[in-house]
Amino acid sequence: MHEEVIVAGFGGQGALFAGQLLTYTGLDEGFHVSWIPSYGPEMRGGTAHCTVIVSDDPVGSPIIREPTVCIVMNPPSMDKYEPLVRPGGILVINSTLARQKSERSDISAVYVPANELAAELGNVKMANVVLLGAMLGTREILPIDSVKRTMDEHIPERRKHIIEPNKRALDRGVQFVRDQEG
Repeated sequence: MHEEVIVAGFGGQGALFAGQLLTYTGLDEGFHVSWIPSYGPEMRGGTAHCTVIVSDDPVGSPIIREPTVCIVMNPPSMDKYEPLVRPGGILVINSTLARQKSERSDISAVYVPANELAAELGNVKMANVVLLGAMLGTREILPIDSVKRTMDEHIPERRKHIIEPNKRALDRGVQFVRDQEG
């Protein structure tokens, strides 16, 4: 396996956190990983994205030019990353904010009303984990139960209160895409 993932959105939407969950899970599962965060100087409200590589083989370069999977959380990220997704790849779109449809027929576009789903769970800030769940429900790069275990093992003590709600958000994203398929 060799998956190259970009998670992108506004600062404060949790793109970096979603990427860290994927990275730590890959590490815990014995894969070679890389995680590179990038954010504008504004932090909240500016742009933020991270690149994650999860691979059976050592990662030769952490630079991603054509991601196999991209999660876009806002319209600017959709505009920037949709053209870059590798043919045969997956584009997971927060359709609450990025309302335009993908124009590409050579990738799978997954539309998830992540803000609404997260709000139903009690906190719109969990939209990032809903989208991560939707991505894993579409292409299970890593086992969903392993991502949950990563939350237990890697979220710091002072943030333990977010673990169970985020597990529910992950499950909700998986459930949403599986309901769409069936």
